[in-house]
Amino acid sequence: MATVKELKATARPKSGKGAARAERRAGRVPGVIYGDNQPPVTISVDDRELRQRILAGRFLTTLFDIDLEGKKHRVIPRDYHLDPVKDFPLHVDFMRLGEGATIRVSVPLHIVNGETSPGVKRGGTVNIVTHTLELECAVDNIPQYIEADVGSLEISYSLHLSDVKLPKGVKSLTREDATLVTIVPPSGYAEEQKAAAAAAAGGAAPAAGAAAPAAAAAPAAGAAAPAAGAKAPAGGDKKK
Repeated sequence: MATVKELKATARPKSGKGAARAERRAGRVPGVIYGDNQPPVTISVDDRELRQRILAGRFLTTLFDIDLEGKKHRVIPRDYHLDPVKDFPLHVDFMRLGEGATIRVSVPLHIVNGETSPGVKRGGTVNIVTHTLELECAVDNIPQYIEADVGSLEISYSLHLSDVKLPKGVKSLTREDATLVTIVPPSGYAEEQKAAAAAAAGGAAPAAGAAAPAAAAAPAAGAAAPAAGAKAPAGGDKKK
């Protein structure tokens, strides 16, 4: 079951840009709770606490119980906006979750056994092609991440979504043949492979040409023909 964290909020009766700026000056971040066939509720949360939650990671896949003036709302963050210069939160949206609800989430991909991969041991590099997976699951069964085991991958080999086992009750919205990870060859690897192939082909050539001296011996065998033919005149003299 997914871990649920606590977050305190206060009601924000006023909406609009002016009211939002006033909340930020007071050290709070404006937000909204919506969904579950209920009217939206405007709120504000402590700037420092929200910033810590975001920086901790996996914010958008974490369940929260928001304590709003004594009443708790089970929610999941759906979006947040950061200041493009100072990088502090400007606004946050929470979606209210009903009991037994199903949700679509983006979950990060977590690479394991990269150091033991034979391709990495030979100089290759782990290249993450797909960083997150789109999943559908129950709200109390949201995985924090999906593991991708690359411990058996060789150079130039890939791991696809069909190679990964998803938790029970979790459905992927990404196509099954999607490439997740590849082992990229080191610099100069292609040239080394060509050189090795050329050397192997060159080493096999003398063995094939070894029959040439035997063929060269053919004239020596043919040289005996005149000698054999030379006896014919001698034989003819006896008959006379």
